[in-house]
Amino acid sequence: MTTAANRATRPGLSHLQADPSSPHTPLRTFSSAFSSPSISYRAEEEVLVFELGARHLSAGISGESNPRCRLSFSPDDGRRVGDYRWCMPEYQDRPRKRKRKYNWGEDHELWRMDLRGVDLGLVEDKIEREVRKAFADYLLLDSKNKRMVLVLPSLMPHRLLSSVLSSIFSNFQTPTITLLSSPIINTAAAGCRAGLIVDIGWAETTMTAVYELCEVFCARTTRAMRLVTLCMADLLKNYVEPSTADTHVQVSALNDEERGPGQSSPDSRYFDFAEEVSSRIAWCSTEPRFAATSNQETNAAQTLEQEQSDTGKPPSLQQAQEQTNISIPSPLPPRKTLKIPFDKLSKPVEEGLFATSKGLRDLDDHEQPLHQLLYKTLLSLPLDVRSQCMARIIITGGGSNIPGLKTRLLNELKTTVKDRGWDPVYGKVAIEVRNQREKILKSRLRGDTNPVSGNAATQHHLEPRQVRDPIAEKLDAAKMKNAKVTAAAGEIRGVETLGAWAGGSLVANLKVKGVVEVDRDSFLTNGLAGAKKESEVTHATQRTTGLGARSGLGEKTGWTLGAWA
Repeated sequence: MTTAANRATRPGLSHLQADPSSPHTPLRTFSSAFSSPSISYRAEEEVLVFELGARHLSAGISGESNPRCRLSFSPDDGRRVGDYRWCMPEYQDRPRKRKRKYNWGEDHELWRMDLRGVDLGLVEDKIEREVRKAFADYLLLDSKNKRMVLVLPSLMPHRLLSSVLSSIFSNFQTPTITLLSSPIINTAAAGCRAGLIVDIGWAETTMTAVYELCEVFCARTTRAMRLVTLCMADLLKNYVEPSTADTHVQVSALNDEERGPGQSSPDSRYFDFAEEVSSRIAWCSTEPRFAATSNQETNAAQTLEQEQSDTGKPPSLQQAQEQTNISIPSPLPPRKTLKIPFDKLSKPVEEGLFATSKGLRDLDDHEQPLHQLLYKTLLSLPLDVRSQCMARIIITGGGSNIPGLKTRLLNELKTTVKDRGWDPVYGKVAIEVRNQREKILKSRLRGDTNPVSGNAATQHHLEPRQVRDPIAEKLDAAKMKNAKVTAAAGEIRGVETLGAWAGGSLVANLKVKGVVEVDRDSFLTNGLAGAKKESEVTHATQRTTGLGARSGLGEKTGWTLGAWA
């Protein structure tokens, strides 16, 4: 029986009640029975980035540095269900149809720029299969309501572009597709606004001059990785087949009509073998070819003196390369290990890309060597654009991964510029005029009052003597003193890039509106005919709502083809 004193000393429960002034956990309210009590995170919109080329498809998500998959197009992908002939032992050894020079590797290509023999329906089926494989096996996402960024070459026929867009819009639920030009994206991925993009692809090499993120000039040549692979197949065929084995035969990419007896072109069995060797072991010499100058006697004397000085010395690097053999197991019958000198593995690259065995007079305009086309591209640009592009030469593409190729291309360009300058006229008369100018310049530096008299035919090319202006010199000196340090211009140098896919991922992650944004409903209704000209596209005026957010900023009432127009 408790007393009143015990009741007074017993603690009560009033001190356990929450004090409104003290910190406490508030009650959580739920909007519905299915809502989660956890903190809700803002879901970012995932933008899919696809890079589509003639032989590969790269796919990934914006904001990532590398694509999640890189799928290739091969004839094995089109095999029917239940076709197990490739498992038979004699399947790889059976003879196949020989391919001509420009049909080499056509089974491994998605498209060709020459659409006369291309089945566009088959192209659409291949794109659908590879994109569906990328979604199901690598991206693990649903294509519904996912915006897509597609990086494509800027030189593409409208029929082929229409087939690519039709295949994606018809089979997937993406609402819009933003088209990005690969030369511009490569420039942005290099951190530049101007540059010369040398894209060494499969069927052709394109050289695009970009200035302020706009394409200003483009040139093409058929000397690309297809010719390199064909030259490598010729080299391997000489070592594989004993009947035609001749290791001293010069590697060249010739048509069947141009080949002599016993020099038939390799069949498609050599394709995988030659491509693997080209991607793993092929290399390119960094030393440029001998540049013809006006004084050939001096060059011959220097060569003889160099040979005399090399006598009695240990073997040079070139001799060591000739004596080193590379062992390559051959998957073709008779299966054996091929012993190929290391220096021979550089011949297919030099012949396929630089045409070392042919002169310029024997080549057409569409098969110019890379260094000559690079020099002509820079020569065709205006002076201010050339000064920016020659200091930012970006070499990309599948062929740019060959060791020594980038250095060789830049060295060849420097040699050509040193030999010819930036004069579009070349020949005997041009050399005479250049020598005459050098003589007059030297005489002026010595202070001679009577310059060296030259031929009358070349006197009109010579510039008159300039008069010194001290005021202009002081102004130029003050301007140079106060000028800010800018990027190098006027010198030949190369710049590395992250690649077209990484550049597309970077641009897509910025959430900016693209120039070419194709709407699904508009394209399925009108196709490419629904695209308008730049002058017909109007922008909506800026309207400010009560919350202060802008609506209608940069919204277009139509879409254009941009660089693909």
